[in-house]
Amino acid sequence: MRRYLIPFLLVVTAAILGFGVVRYFPPKGAAPLSPWIGLVGGAAVGLLVLLAERLIRKLPFLQIVGGAIGLFLGLALARLLSSFFAVLGQGVWAAFVYAMLALALGYLGLVVGGRRFRELRLPEGLVHPISYVSKRFPKRECPKVVDTSAIIDGRLADICETGWLEGPLIIPNFVLRELQYVADSREHARRERGRRGLDALNRIRESGRVEVRFVDHDYPRIRDIDAKLVRLCRELGAKLITTDYNLNKVARLKGVEVLNVNELALALRPVVTPGEELRIEIIKEGKERDQGVGYLPDGTMVVVEGGRRLIGKEVEVVVTSVLQTPAGRIVFAQPKARAQAA
Repeated sequence: MRRYLIPFLLVVTAAILGFGVVRYFPPKGAAPLSPWIGLVGGAAVGLLVLLAERLIRKLPFLQIVGGAIGLFLGLALARLLSSFFAVLGQGVWAAFVYAMLALALGYLGLVVGGRRFRELRLPEGLVHPISYVSKRFPKRECPKVVDTSAIIDGRLADICETGWLEGPLIIPNFVLRELQYVADSREHARRERGRRGLDALNRIRESGRVEVRFVDHDYPRIRDIDAKLVRLCRELGAKLITTDYNLNKVARLKGVEVLNVNELALALRPVVTPGEELRIEIIKEGKERDQGVGYLPDGTMVVVEGGRRLIGKEVEVVVTSVLQTPAGRIVFAQPKARAQAA
């Protein structure tokens, strides 16, 4: 409600002023106008001001400053050049020339000044606004927007506690609402995932290793949470932290840099080379005949040739080859005794 109170008061005040000016200060030597025309005109001016404010607040700060300076210089130059046309007198032609010069040079100053100032780079450490969101980020900071999947995953909290990830971490309120909705679900598994996400978020905030900022900003016209996240990242110039495969692809198509926790985990898996000896437990059958399957501590699948008869046992195996797939690495091995016999 408070969000619309000030704009409403602005329109009402402008309408009252327009009504009063037309009624109590009529133009001299001209037919009086109806005060209701002033009322409508004042309200229209108020609405135009609100529209201009809505458009301007989406622009970067330096672009606004550059545009204002360029507009001022353009109008000043138009005034200077119009003095050379004084020979035309003070009639219609002089007014026409000045109006055209002011329009052309003012527009050029506004556009060129805004673009050039946007290209400036402030000295390191100076705080400058990068968005119309209330939070501001120094240039040395690289804000990272976190989506619901990365919070629920839980590994992000571990990464933050190690100190490898620098903040600030930006948590939009619509992500927090989605997380709360999951935690309040009637399905037990879904509810547990939501609560685990809230616990992980509290761990990150209470650890103090990474700054967490909650951004109270939403896009009412956009229903999809993923689209909101991409829009927010583009406006903040932030990176996106996620484990969602589809969101990862869409964000990169829109030019948003993505930090995927799954890709990080994959990159940190220990490198296994052919000829290396491992000790694993065979826990199930493989797809092919006489194969057994076990897993390394990081979750990498190990397919053991001739391991079917060893299910339930912990054995030493020798790596024969490694296959990299989109889902991860698959290690092929055979029992050490069989490799030595061969």
